[in-house]
Amino acid sequence: MKLPVLAASMLLAFGAASQAVAQTAKPFVWENATVYFLLTDRFNNGDKTNDLAYGRKNDAAKLRGFMGGDLKGITAKIKDGYFKELGVNAIWLTPPVEQIHAGTDEGTGKSYGFHGYWARDFTAIDANLGTEADFRTFVDTAHANGIRVILDVVMNHTGPVTEQDPVWPSNWVRTGPKCTYKDAPTTIDCTLVDNLPDILTNSNANVPLPPHLVAKWKKEGRYEREVKELDAFFKRTGYPRAPRFYLVKWHADWVRKYGVDGFRADTVKHTEPGVWKEVKQEASLAFEEWKRANPSKRLGNLPFFMTSEVYNYSINHGRSFDLGGGTRVDYLANGFDSMINFSMKSDAAQGYEMLFSEYSKALHGPMKGYSVLNYVSSHDDGSPFDPARQRPIESANKLLLAPGSAQIYYGDETARLLNIEDATGDAKLRSYMNWDELAANAQRGQHRIGDIREHWAKLGRFRAAHPAVGAGLHQMLAHSPYTFKRTWDKDGVSDRVVVALDLPKDKALPITVAGVFNDGQTVRDAYSGQAAVVKDGKVQFARPSPVALIAQD
Repeated sequence: MKLPVLAASMLLAFGAASQAVAQTAKPFVWENATVYFLLTDRFNNGDKTNDLAYGRKNDAAKLRGFMGGDLKGITAKIKDGYFKELGVNAIWLTPPVEQIHAGTDEGTGKSYGFHGYWARDFTAIDANLGTEADFRTFVDTAHANGIRVILDVVMNHTGPVTEQDPVWPSNWVRTGPKCTYKDAPTTIDCTLVDNLPDILTNSNANVPLPPHLVAKWKKEGRYEREVKELDAFFKRTGYPRAPRFYLVKWHADWVRKYGVDGFRADTVKHTEPGVWKEVKQEASLAFEEWKRANPSKRLGNLPFFMTSEVYNYSINHGRSFDLGGGTRVDYLANGFDSMINFSMKSDAAQGYEMLFSEYSKALHGPMKGYSVLNYVSSHDDGSPFDPARQRPIESANKLLLAPGSAQIYYGDETARLLNIEDATGDAKLRSYMNWDELAANAQRGQHRIGDIREHWAKLGRFRAAHPAVGAGLHQMLAHSPYTFKRTWDKDGVSDRVVVALDLPKDKALPITVAGVFNDGQTVRDAYSGQAAVVKDGKVQFARPSPVALIAQD
C-alpha cells in the first residue's frame, strides 16, 4: 500500500520518537497494556489462495461470510510497523481454530464462522486463516517486535450443527434449554442461542473422543499423536477425561507450542467460574515450559495473563458480579488478572475528570492488584461510544488516557464505520478494515482519517513508553486547562507524567507540573515533540498544541 504524505511523515516521526523512548524505556505491565483487538478475517488479506476453504461459498448475508483476512495479513502489518506506530504492545485475535465448514442462519441471514467462535476442531488452524506455520510466524514476528499475543478461547460451546457439521455426542454437549439469564443455572446450564451446543463443563464423567474428531484426525494422519498426548496429559494431571479437561489441554497446547502470552476468555459467565482456574493453571505451566525452551523469543518473565469477558461487567462491580438468584461471583479469584469493562462506552459520556478519577479510585481500591480492559467499541456491542465516528479525538483521549488497560478495536484509530447499510445485527460492527480510506486520507466528519490515526498514534506511543498512564495513580492538577498527573512505582522503578487536554489551538499556555517535575528540569511534550524547562512549577512550550503529554526529557 502506498502511504500518503501524512502517513510517511508519521513513520519518520515515529523513528525519532522510538529512539527517545529507548533511552528511558520503562517495563511493560499488563495494567497499562494497549491491546489491539481484531477479527483476523476482517483485517488484512496476506494470502488470497486461502480465501475459501472446505468448500465454503460466497453466499452469505452481508458481512456474514469470510472476506479473506488471514494470519499472513496480520504478520505483514506487524512487519510494516503498523502496530508499533500506534503504541500497541499486545494483539488480541479472535479464535483461529477450525470452524464449522458450512453456513447457518440464526435469523439474520446465512452466516459462516469467520469470527472464530463456532469451533469444529479446537486443535487445528482454520484453513481460511492459514496454517500452523503461519500462526507460528505470526507469534514469533509479534514477539520480535515487542508485541504480546492474546488468544481468544472458548470453553462454553461448539459451533452450530449443520448438514456438514455433526452435533457432538450427548455426553459432551447439551442442546437445550436456551438460557433465560435469571440466575446461575439459567445462565450456565443452557445454550446461549438455538443450535449452539453447550459444552458440559460441569461434568466429571469420563467420555471418549467425539467420533467426528477421531475420523478427522485419522484422515489427517495425527490420531495416534493426539491420543498419546491426551493419555500423557490425563496421567500427569489425574483429571477425569471429562469434556472440560480435553478443552483445557487443547487450549494450553496453543501456549506450549507457540508461546501465546495470554487468553481472552469468551462467554465466561456461562461456565462454572472454577473452570477458568483450571485453564489458568495448565496454561501457566505451558507458558513457563515454552519460555524455558525459547529463551531468545520470550518477552520478559511475566506470568501468563488472562482477561475475562463477563457480559455486562462494569468496573463499578469491583470483585462481585451478580448472576441473579443470590449468586455473586469474584471472577478475579478464579484465574483472571483483568476484566473487560463493558461500562466504559457509556462512562465515556462523562467529563474527563469524573471518568479518570472514578476509574483510578476503583483500580487502586477494590480492584487493587488487578485491572480492567476498557473499550469504546467492540465486535458484539451494538451501542458503542460515538457510533457515527464523529468524535474520534475525544474517543482516543478517553480510551487511551483512562486508568486501566485499553482495547483498540480494529479501525477505532481510522474511524472505521460501525453502521454498514444492509448488514444486520453485529455484522454492522465487523466491516473490513478501511485501509483504502486511510490510504486516501478520506474525510470523516470534521477530520481527515490520517489526522485521526496520527492522534491515536501519539497517545498510544506515549502510553507504551509510560506505565503510569494506565497503571498509575490519577490526580487532577488544574481545571483549566484540564491537567492531571499519573504516578507509578513498582519494583524500584518510578514513572511520572503530566497530561493537559483541550488546549487552545492559537496560543501556548503555561501548564502546571508542580509536585511532579522540579524547577530547572527539562521536560518534553511527546505530542508536539517540544522541550521546555520548568519554572515556578509550570512549563510553557513555544508552540500551541491541542494536547500536552509531558514527561522528563
